[in-house]
Amino acid sequence: MSGSNSDSRIHRNHRDVEDLLREVSAIRADMISGPATLQQLLQRTHPNYRDSARNLLHYLALRRHDLRPLQFRLASLGLSSLGRAESHVLATVDAVLEALHHLAGRAWRPPAPEQQRVDFATGQRLLAEHTEALLGPATPGRDVRIMVTMPTEAGEDYTLVQALLKRGMDCMRINCAHDDPATWRHMIEHLRRAERALGRSCRVVMDLAGPKLRTGPIEPGPAVVRIRPRRDPLGRVTAPARVWLADQGSRHPPPSPADACLPLPPAWLSRLRPDDRVTLTDARNSRRIFTVTAVSDRGCWAEANKTTYVIPGTTLHQERAGEARIGDLPPHRNAICLRQGDRLVITRGMEPGRAAVTDSAGKLLTPARIGCTIPGVFDDVRAGDNIWFDDGRIGGVVEKIEIDRALIHITHAHPGGAKLRADKGINLPDSPLQLPALTARDLEDLAFVARHADVVQLSFANSARDVELLQQQLEQLGGRQPAVVLKIETRRGFESLPDMLLTAMRAPRCGVMIARGDLAVECGFERLAEVQEEILWICEAAHVPVIWATQVLESLAKVGIPSRAEITDAAMGHRAECVMLNKGPHIVSAVQVLDDILRRMQAHQAKKQSMLRELHLAHRLPTDRRND
Repeated sequence: MSGSNSDSRIHRNHRDVEDLLREVSAIRADMISGPATLQQLLQRTHPNYRDSARNLLHYLALRRHDLRPLQFRLASLGLSSLGRAESHVLATVDAVLEALHHLAGRAWRPPAPEQQRVDFATGQRLLAEHTEALLGPATPGRDVRIMVTMPTEAGEDYTLVQALLKRGMDCMRINCAHDDPATWRHMIEHLRRAERALGRSCRVVMDLAGPKLRTGPIEPGPAVVRIRPRRDPLGRVTAPARVWLADQGSRHPPPSPADACLPLPPAWLSRLRPDDRVTLTDARNSRRIFTVTAVSDRGCWAEANKTTYVIPGTTLHQERAGEARIGDLPPHRNAICLRQGDRLVITRGMEPGRAAVTDSAGKLLTPARIGCTIPGVFDDVRAGDNIWFDDGRIGGVVEKIEIDRALIHITHAHPGGAKLRADKGINLPDSPLQLPALTARDLEDLAFVARHADVVQLSFANSARDVELLQQQLEQLGGRQPAVVLKIETRRGFESLPDMLLTAMRAPRCGVMIARGDLAVECGFERLAEVQEEILWICEAAHVPVIWATQVLESLAKVGIPSRAEITDAAMGHRAECVMLNKGPHIVSAVQVLDDILRRMQAHQAKKQSMLRELHLAHRLPTDRRND
């Protein structure tokens, strides 16, 4: 009986192996039999990417199949389940076929014309080479690069740029949506100076602003500054407010964070001394006192122990220095408060928006309204389309499209109401928007970018035609050709990624950024993890480096303390080739923390593959408890 069972088991295993051979062979045949149009695409890719493009096409053919049942059956035989095939897909399939033939008692080798394929070592080497070509050499002890977005202050403060480079910045990102060419030039000059001082190199990456759809202006509030000390729950002052009394002719920001900045005549400031008492009557007709704590040639520091409201023209008095009036103050930035169920009107013009108007009984008279930066988009919007504002903080549905406006029904907002401000992003994920790949401003900025940047990032890349247009513009400018990075931040861009990659690979260097802010809104927050995973797979198959971006260690950069979730998110970034940090007052600390996280993760993980370094916990065996 046992012999019969053994024979039956052997026969069944042989049949399983033959079935697997047929399935895997059919998949392989599909992978290598691409249509002539795909061969033409391969011929147009740069020699640096020719093998990578072929590997990408093989991977896309493989992933047209549902491989899950096949994976389980291969794993039961102790064979590769194809789960780490991205960078060397045909070589992985061939290794499985060779093992299956061996189990079937037959020898097998791939046909001679097909033996020139990307093998395991070559796939890793190509990705490493392409990463270094795009992002520069790796920092010793850390293969994943760190990119940092420059604040405006980097154009004036060399020490900030030097500190960022010293802590581990590998790529300086300049967002062309902000500042101007003069400021950008100063940022780059500071970087080059820091490179010479520290003996380190750093790539310059510049983002074209792109056709970003944003909210228009809102009617400003009064020009008033509230100066408020910190208090405990009982209302007792725990720390006075820090007030920077600035030279009204200077454009320099306060030397450190301030609760308020008041412009005053320089001659009056020069007469102040530490411990001087400055008196004033504020906008609420309350008498207040500031105490001068420090003076410099650029201004003075003072402290306030009571809440104070000041407006332009408020008079300050000091016994020795005399009187001085506060100069121009920025108007208060108003916001429109929206709640679930509210109506919002988006106008095609850019007239300042305003909050809803109600009567004394709270009945709505006029709904809130706001303009948008690209009014033509509403030619492509239909009733029933979803609309999101401010990275998904406020959501609604388009109820009606009229000639000069769109009526929105707010369906998603914080229970207590959400504030919509000017210059916040608008996303229309359901609408087939026909936006230009490059705006007039982008074309103007591109002349500077082409001369000074190592990398240009194409915002809102949506199609292969968008990539071609940027490549053509760079060729027309001539001279040095910066590498192109595709920013994937729309649903359409995600769905067009393979086609855009094959177009970008016509150049010797290219990359992809996962812009997770807009992408989450466009594809749905619940799908973001799945979408970014697919982008990582596709780019690894193409040996194209990926930049992991948006809200990485955001709380740490902005307020100095990270959340637990942010630390985990930053650690996940090691699966990309570069992680991007946004600006904030504590950005230097954020770079240092990210550098430490990435160094630690490198010992444990490479892409999706666990690195089995010595595990310290494995030595902590239970003690002998027989005598307990």
